[in-house]
Amino acid sequence: MFFKRIIFFLILGVFYQNPLHSKSNSLNDFDGNNLSKYFSGIVALENKDNTRALQFLSSSKILLNKHNPYLKKYVYSLVLEDKVSQAINVVKRNLYKENSDFLEAHLLLILDSLKKGQFNKAYDYSIKAINSPINDRFNLAIIKILKQYIYVFKERKFLKNKEDFGKLSNISETFQKCYLADKNTDLYFNNLISDSEGDYSRYYFFYISYLVENNRLAEAQKLFDNIEYINSTLLLSQGKSWLDNGNEEKFTKFFSCENHDDIISEFFFLISNLYSSQDDFDKSNFFLNLSNFSNPKFIFNLSLVVENQYLNGEFKKAKKNLKKFKKDNLFYYWYRVKKEALIIDDQEGLKKSLQYIESEFKKIDDPNNKMLFDIANFFKNSKEYQQAIDYYTILINKFNDNLEIKADLLYRRGGSYERIGKYETADKDFLYSLKLDPNDAYVLNYLAYSWLERNYKIDNAIEMLEKAYSLENDDPYIIDSIGWAYYLTKDYSKAEKFLKRAVLLMPDDPIVNDHYGDILWKLNRKIQARYFWSNVLKMEDAEKKIIKSINKKMIDGPQNS
Repeated sequence: MFFKRIIFFLILGVFYQNPLHSKSNSLNDFDGNNLSKYFSGIVALENKDNTRALQFLSSSKILLNKHNPYLKKYVYSLVLEDKVSQAINVVKRNLYKENSDFLEAHLLLILDSLKKGQFNKAYDYSIKAINSPINDRFNLAIIKILKQYIYVFKERKFLKNKEDFGKLSNISETFQKCYLADKNTDLYFNNLISDSEGDYSRYYFFYISYLVENNRLAEAQKLFDNIEYINSTLLLSQGKSWLDNGNEEKFTKFFSCENHDDIISEFFFLISNLYSSQDDFDKSNFFLNLSNFSNPKFIFNLSLVVENQYLNGEFKKAKKNLKKFKKDNLFYYWYRVKKEALIIDDQEGLKKSLQYIESEFKKIDDPNNKMLFDIANFFKNSKEYQQAIDYYTILINKFNDNLEIKADLLYRRGGSYERIGKYETADKDFLYSLKLDPNDAYVLNYLAYSWLERNYKIDNAIEMLEKAYSLENDDPYIIDSIGWAYYLTKDYSKAEKFLKRAVLLMPDDPIVNDHYGDILWKLNRKIQARYFWSNVLKMEDAEKKIIKSINKKMIDGPQNS
């Protein structure tokens, strides 16, 4: 409450210190009730409570034509509540007023024109948007790429002398070529999905959709033959399932390269995904809702909406969207079950969450490898290690040919054995995994750290950690492990260099802070050691074992050298 009041008075200060007295900016003509609702709407927006923000802003619409910032916030809130049509109408009613010259308004006008097939009008709006006061370079790039798309739709040819926006341009040009059925479409898709600088596996789906749409089923199937359910994305798994089961017509039911709305929808999804990766969930959801408005058929993008809502703690909204994933698209239905289980865990506890996912899993006839893999991981993450081991074992027996997947499964099962104290069995799985893939830094790290904890084969463990570090020298867990290895061999100066870096990379990790405290104590920096141990005692995820150990060390330091 105190924080909200501070924001309220700061906003009041901003408005009443403004020296401008234009009709559009002054609030002197409005009663306290409207001002209160408006400010409450801003506070709600700041607190990520968009539903309440929209309620407050809607009830103070007298400000719509009087105060410039109001329209922008109101339109933004409408889109976040998935009321895109209403937002478009509000912008259009204020089209020729000075308060409508902002990015979100331009995007909505462009989108509305595209939905109506009015390419000339959409193009004009894009030019107006480019000439408007958009200070953010990324926002300007979005508008300029939209202009390129609209030109392609309007003229049925590529815009010459266009600006290059790196990967955004590469992706956009690929879809533009797909739209025009250009002879180089295959080349562009292949260049995109084989790009080693990022994960562009999503675009396998759209390339395969393009092949299916052009009756090139054999080529589409050949691409999917190289994809395993167990380690592919949700969208790819669903597409592979359609093709494997003779439901290839579903590709064009959800997306078509010949449909400009579908193309623009994917562009907006790309922007949304970029914002989501930066934890800017409001902007992500804004562009997601534009994407869904452009192509409401492509319900699979709702998985990103759900992820954003889940991370924001908006469980009610997340559950509502999850209901849209039905059993006829089994992979997305399974995604729904997993996410519902996580929500149950947050709201009702782990026990009920496990009961739910296990009961839903048993209802699925002949679950595929992806589902077996997910249920195993779910049990492992829930510390139900024996059940995880049972499912990993089923999968391991299925993958005799794919050594990469088998190595990963052995690593996961080995970790489960290690957690229940079956060290010899765990070691066998880890060593077998390393036999299949000797350069897996994470298996090397896990096995070596396990040996360090057991004071077993310390020299071999250090060799493995040095190899792991040479393969992944920026991984904080590996840095922590090798630092701890040097601590155990009493090379405290060398250990401190590694642990200091690990703390910088993972300042909120209890184990890393505990280790660093131990090393500082050995270097006779006892005040600093106690500082880092004290930090661990404040961490919510610190295990009882660590807390008990630190409470003893705070007085006499580490007992073992």
